[in-house]
Amino acid sequence: MKQQNIKMANTRGLTHVELDFDPAFHAVWARLRYPGRPCISNGLISDLQQAQTLISSIAKKGHESGDPHRLRYQILCSSVPGVFCLGGDLELFIRLIREKDRSRLSDYAKDCIDILYASNIGYDLPFTSIALVQGETLGGGFEAALAANVLIAERSAKFGFPETVFGMFPGMGAFSFLARRIAPAIAKRIISSGKVYTADELFELGVVDQVVNDGKGVDAVHEFIRHQQVRSTGFEGLERVVEQFNPLSYKELMDVVNIWVDTAMKLSEKNIRLMEYLVNAQNKRWMTDEKAAASLKRTGSI
Repeated sequence: MKQQNIKMANTRGLTHVELDFDPAFHAVWARLRYPGRPCISNGLISDLQQAQTLISSIAKKGHESGDPHRLRYQILCSSVPGVFCLGGDLELFIRLIREKDRSRLSDYAKDCIDILYASNIGYDLPFTSIALVQGETLGGGFEAALAANVLIAERSAKFGFPETVFGMFPGMGAFSFLARRIAPAIAKRIISSGKVYTADELFELGVVDQVVNDGKGVDAVHEFIRHQQVRSTGFEGLERVVEQFNPLSYKELMDVVNIWVDTAMKLSEKNIRLMEYLVNAQNKRWMTDEKAAASLKRTGSI
């Protein structure tokens, strides 16, 4: 395969995503990197857009040429121990809401669903996206994991949607993705509860596809790919049946984004202060003292 050469030529400018092509498994690992707080920053969004453009181009060329060694799998994971992703950039949300900048907030949300939708539909190719969660994932991070075709979690992973605590709801596909995995009523309950769920709890509900012991996530991904490759035609046919039964449209995601932006613009000052509290808690836990102080100053909390 030529993926290794392509990687060296095209991914040097990425600072928030590390791409590692694995020809033996026809796969590419997209490892999230966080120079600051582990959230979905504009920098991360930009790098994910570039990474998806590269990955989809390689996968499409291999598919169209009938290359038996073509790129077939994408694995999204984190390079930071203990955390997959803490969700949207609440610090940015606070600023845009206070500035009443609906346009930029909408652009941010649209960029997010563009990325998640491309992952969910496998770039419109016979292609499988996998999320490997090893640690905490909240809000938009949980949505990113749900957007993958397969969700594998290590046992200590934690999942949750904290948005209802500050008067919001997860607006980048949470309900759409969950309701295609489990009953809509249960999806609504998970989102509205504000509860943090364990990997085992979500496996029992049908949200997580596989739970493995801590440290065994990478091996589980490899084993899944080996198993699927042996029966690839059957799995591809099954995926087409599932998609036909309950297809996800881009319009559905965009309609939800519009409701999400409308809701954000109506948040009270009390709601915004609760968002600040969560940002501060995340900063204290995941950032160095110097970075946290600068971040708190930007939000006006100190």
